[in-house]
Amino acid sequence: MKSKVKISDAEWSVMQALWKNYPATFSEIVEGLNKECEWSPKTVHTLISRLVKKGAVSTIKDMKPYKYSPLVTEDEMMNSETESFINKIYHGSVNLFVSNFLKKQKLNKNEILELKKILDENMK
Repeated sequence: MKSKVKISDAEWSVMQALWKNYPATFSEIVEGLNKECEWSPKTVHTLISRLVKKGAVSTIKDMKPYKYSPLVTEDEMMNSETESFINKIYHGSVNLFVSNFLKKQKLNKNEILELKKILDENMK
């Protein structure tokens, strides 16, 4: 990831709307969000402004109305959030995180096979 952008849960919702459809106008973002939450346009504008300041979203000003586009991918943000979570809760131990997770979850055979495949590939 280019930079470690930290975003709030509300900003994450805006990013999800943008990742589904970009570049998007302000109205398109509001419309996409209204399916999930009922924020006022002013609230959405504030969230977009914060995301622009944080470097997560760009403003395309050569179009009218302005369009917005994500500067980070969903995958980059998921990786960053996962790393932050593991560092914060499990003191950076992926092993502790995975073992704790697996003790609490019931995985089906396909999920177990997929995890084994990932672990095998990681050992190469």
